[in-house]
Amino acid sequence: MSRPPVIIGAGPAGMRAAQTLAAYGLRPVLLDEAPRAGGQIYRQPPSGFTRRRTQLYGFEAGRARALHETFASLRGQLDYRPQTLVWNAQPGLLDLMETGTLAASSLSWDDLIVATGATDRVLPFPGWTTPGVFTLGGAQVALKFQGCAIGERVALAGSGPLLYLVAYQYAKAGARVMAVLDSGSMGDRLAALPAMLNQPAVLAKGMYYLAWLRLHGVAVHTRARVLRAEGGARVEALVWRREDMNDAQASPGPEQRIECDAVGFGHALRPETQLADLLGCRFGFDPVQRAQLPLRDPAGRSSVAGVYLAGDGAGIMGADAAELAGERAALALLQDRGMAVDRARIHTLEARLRRIGAFRQGLERAFPFPRRWAETAPDALLVCRCENISAGELRGAVRDCGAGELNRLKALTRVGMGRCQGRMCGVAAGEILAAAAQVPLSQVGRLRGQAPVKPIPIGMHCRQMPHAAPAAAPGEDA
Repeated sequence: MSRPPVIIGAGPAGMRAAQTLAAYGLRPVLLDEAPRAGGQIYRQPPSGFTRRRTQLYGFEAGRARALHETFASLRGQLDYRPQTLVWNAQPGLLDLMETGTLAASSLSWDDLIVATGATDRVLPFPGWTTPGVFTLGGAQVALKFQGCAIGERVALAGSGPLLYLVAYQYAKAGARVMAVLDSGSMGDRLAALPAMLNQPAVLAKGMYYLAWLRLHGVAVHTRARVLRAEGGARVEALVWRREDMNDAQASPGPEQRIECDAVGFGHALRPETQLADLLGCRFGFDPVQRAQLPLRDPAGRSSVAGVYLAGDGAGIMGADAAELAGERAALALLQDRGMAVDRARIHTLEARLRRIGAFRQGLERAFPFPRRWAETAPDALLVCRCENISAGELRGAVRDCGAGELNRLKALTRVGMGRCQGRMCGVAAGEILAAAAQVPLSQVGRLRGQAPVKPIPIGMHCRQMPHAAPAAAPGEDA
């Protein structure tokens, strides 16, 4: 008898996967690092906080309510383990730590749905480690989870839908948004419009955010390149200029200075793929997302039997697609167990995912990656804050040692060898390596996943979790 399926991540993909498996009579194990289900977009505040859903989720309040209430109704049908970090994964076995007690255990698995979500795509700039500088995701976590802003006068920079969403949420919450600095342009938005018309509601929300910000006096600057954050004990200003980061022939404008006490920045999101890597999933380069991603079929099956990939952890598609992909992966798991599933529903899910995929192509056109970022990054720029590695040191390893692949660069410089294991600096290091070696980004590979995927304390092994083995489903042997 197979063990209950295991799901990693209780965001939109993980929750829908759990709901689907429960509907077919299974009792999955759902592991999540957060104390409450919801993931990043539907993150719930700590128990006892009493903020309205409309304050937390805006247009998504109804969907958040539905998802949270559905999940609450399923609790008796799941082996739900919040505050559980999966810090290592290997064939047939996961290594866990209960973050509240530091209790450690291992969990065997036969079928695994990996729905690990995404994190910020970080392209650093001089001064990015100054206190008061956050990623956009971090700024949003502060607002949703703690109910506070990262500062009183906030400047937001980067690109992608999250930039405008965070600006809107901060302004609505009462923070003073000093400016939005977008590296893209209105011309990019117009060029992307045809591809984005197949999701008119999503497109309308994005246009609403921009219009609302302008209507409420928030300065929005396009083709903006951040030059540096200034300050000492805390950021005091953000210096920028108008510069096309995809056209070296265009002349830059004069420097401009924004007084602020906090900065949020980010260039869209990148998938959390470390666990898929540790599990042995095959990867391939995705030119749209400029990343090496675990390969999967339309149902979410990875290259490893019994491992299914769903949500933004397998490729950035957004929350709506994550729900669909979570359900589709669960149906694939059920099919592979020989269970009869609703084939009409499968057809509907895959059709909707294809439409969102086309919209995603439009988003990448609307918010293009700043391709000149690597060539314009100064040598003194700190890229890896864990190991204190600069852009100049990375270029030196390429020039003097012939490094042409990311893991070779890591061995020579220690970039990506610190606490974050490359989760923050890996993207930037890859871009600088490709630019310095004058090779396509697809040729520099990816930093190999290493356990632990996140920092764990030395005292972790002092205790044992009370539920080291998964509970059996009704009618199943333990």
